[in-house]
Amino acid sequence: MKSAAFDYVRPGTLEQALQILSERAEGARVLAGGQSLAPALNLRLAAPELLVDIGGLAQFRYIEEGADALRIGALTRHVDVERSEIVARRCPLLSRAIAHVAHPAIRNRGTLGGSLALADPAAELPACMLALDAVIHVAGPGGERRIAARDFFQGVFETALRPGEVLTGVEIGGLGPDRTYGFAELSRRRGDFAIVGLALAARRSSTALSDVRLAFFGVADRPVLARAAASALGAGDMSAARAALATDLKPVSDAQASSAMRLHLAGVLLERAFNETLEASA
Repeated sequence: MKSAAFDYVRPGTLEQALQILSERAEGARVLAGGQSLAPALNLRLAAPELLVDIGGLAQFRYIEEGADALRIGALTRHVDVERSEIVARRCPLLSRAIAHVAHPAIRNRGTLGGSLALADPAAELPACMLALDAVIHVAGPGGERRIAARDFFQGVFETALRPGEVLTGVEIGGLGPDRTYGFAELSRRRGDFAIVGLALAARRSSTALSDVRLAFFGVADRPVLARAAASALGAGDMSAARAALATDLKPVSDAQASSAMRLHLAGVLLERAFNETLEASA
């Protein structure tokens, strides 16, 4: 199939993009890497009147290391994150997770901001931002806003972005040598969306984990923090953590897996991700 007819504009500045979106808010869609939007257009799952291509706004393609945080621009491509020495050193969770995103051809064009703005509940990067307690930066007619990841993802393909706003970057704080991470997912084939996945972030002392954050994806209409399981894992009780998943998660059933199977797989991935943290600190 081919997409429905649409107008196309490639603004040279953020201000121009925001002005266009303000004028055409109802019928416009933002285009970044296009790796999710283009298939939706061709299948006519999306039929905007106007595509606003922000791919030329080079100021939003960066990876910056600060003393207190890691900052990544919305137009930074997956491959840039995957190959970044800064990301691998400061936040290896992203390096591990992004290798599971689709295939190399997709990662060469897909962008960090595009993935977050799409908010697919089975995608890796939204869950990572939730596990990392990241802050998402957006710009719009009312100025700039900072939105906590826990408030940003609001449902299937739904976010806290307001009409006319553009996601511009993310900020990940709280990084340090005591941080440890785990990542695991199960999919039918490498590169497919996950049936179940988990991003784990925590602090490790000589004896235990603390500040544990378990962000599961593929189990609900958005990434979900498993708070009870995280508390049990911080207390060093894996059996209790697995049992607590029944309280934290209410997985959906679909053609890929039943709710019960997803809950079982979540426990399997919890142990795998936890073992990864042990290996990383050994």
